[in-house]
Amino acid sequence: MEPHEYLLKHSQELSEKYPGRYIAIVGDKLVAIGHTELEVFKKAKEKYPDKEVSIAYLPTDEEMVTLL
Repeated sequence: MEPHEYLLKHSQELSEKYPGRYIAIVGDKLVAIGHTELEVFKKAKEKYPDKEVSIAYLPTDEEMVTLL
C-alpha cells in the first residue's frame, strides 16, 4: 500500500485522533506524529533511514471550516 492510499483509507480515524498535527507515513505504516513537519520527518528517518517518508498535516475542525 502506498502512503497516499494509507492516508485515504484512514483519514477519518487519523483526523479524529490527531487534529492539528503532522504525521509521517512510511509504506503502509504511521511512524511519527508531531507538531511540525521537521519533527515528524526526523523521527521517521531515525526509525527508517533508507525509506521514503511521506508527511501530511491533519487540519483541526476549525481549519476545515475555513477551507470550505
